[in-house]
Amino acid sequence: MKIFFALAAACLIGIGFVAQQHAAYREPLGEMLHLKLLSHLARNRLWLLGIAAMVCGQVLGAAALDESDVASVEPILATNLLFALVFAHVLYREPLNRRVWQGGLLVTAGSGLFLAFGRPHAGRPPGPESTRWLVAAVVVVLVVTLVLTARPRSLRTKAMLLAASAGMLWGIQDVLTRGSLLVLGHGVAGLLQSWLPYGMIVVAVAGLLLAQSAFDAAPLRISLPAATAAEPLIGIVLGVLIFYERIRLTPEALAAEVAGLLMMVGGIVVLGRSPYLGKRETAERERQR
Repeated sequence: MKIFFALAAACLIGIGFVAQQHAAYREPLGEMLHLKLLSHLARNRLWLLGIAAMVCGQVLGAAALDESDVASVEPILATNLLFALVFAHVLYREPLNRRVWQGGLLVTAGSGLFLAFGRPHAGRPPGPESTRWLVAAVVVVLVVTLVLTARPRSLRTKAMLLAASAGMLWGIQDVLTRGSLLVLGHGVAGLLQSWLPYGMIVVAVAGLLLAQSAFDAAPLRISLPAATAAEPLIGIVLGVLIFYERIRLTPEALAAEVAGLLMMVGGIVVLGRSPYLGKRETAERERQR
């Protein structure tokens, strides 16, 4: 059942990304990394439908996380990229050439390889007060560094860096979701007194802003792959370091796990090198509205 939930979540999240990017790409470049970008998008019906699809996907993802470990669910959720590319092709005629298919298949095959040999299994969940959560703070510092690095870059590079930053925050969000669900098992009162759900909301909003800024800068095949790679990688690392989730570390399993992760990253790189048509200047796009 956890695989069904995770695949359904990936499908809905992919649909949500297509709708969000289609709306965000029409916003002025000057709104990138500003909250007014979200306020403007909140008045766009298509974007709201995309958010609704993504939220439904995240609910299903949370159901999968409730039944399994972060390291087991994350690679399946990464297949949202394939769903997004297919829907973008069907709805908006985004090109799906050989390179796009090769990249998408690498991501999917890498996820399957990691799961087949890693066989992630439960560890020892931390309490909300555990110092293990400080590992997530290190990731936040890395996110801030990437965002600052992205500011003077070209639109293509900026989109990739912002998307990677969003994916890293989504990885933290997944771990916080898992932690919140564990606390909820002891009662709603305990959850409301914990910092975990509130931290999850803050991280979710920050990740949403970074993702929409990336979508504003470049088409889906440029702006989404980095996020798709970063989320499961960060989620898996945090799952191991915070929840002490265990994966098989025999020489054969370790080699296959590394190969699977490299295939996932390689697929993202291939997709990121697909033709980029560029974004029209804001003034020109405004005249065409």
